[in-house]
Amino acid sequence: MAVGIHVAQTYGGMRPVSRPVRGGLAPWQERRAKEVLSANLDGGVPLKEVARECRLSVSHFSRAFRRSMGVAPHNWLLMRRVEVAKEKLRNTDLSLSDVALACGFADQSHLTRVFTGAVGVSPGAWRRALDGRQAEEPQRRSNAA
Repeated sequence: MAVGIHVAQTYGGMRPVSRPVRGGLAPWQERRAKEVLSANLDGGVPLKEVARECRLSVSHFSRAFRRSMGVAPHNWLLMRRVEVAKEKLRNTDLSLSDVALACGFADQSHLTRVFTGAVGVSPGAWRRALDGRQAEEPQRRSNAA
């Protein structure tokens, strides 16, 4: 049986069933923590409040969150802010400083620093690259016709 499992996993693309993370948050706690953190992108909610929503102590919540999500709560919040910033850069004409404030960053330079670290390019360059691709789409469609 061990040889069959080895062959199936190695050559057949079969993956072992992942076990639930031990010591992490329960699914309802993970959902609730994400809701609370996402609703307070400015970081205005203390970790103590998020832990209380999950019915855990702050230290236990921090360890369990890191174990479940792979990053500390603050780092998850920063990545969530970057995701929201991408949405706003893609779907609005807000200035970079307005996007920064809407996403909970202190100012435009804070957005730029965190965004560049996470994505690899500045928010302005990311938006310009996006605009360049969108400008090419109608041109490709007219050339195809």
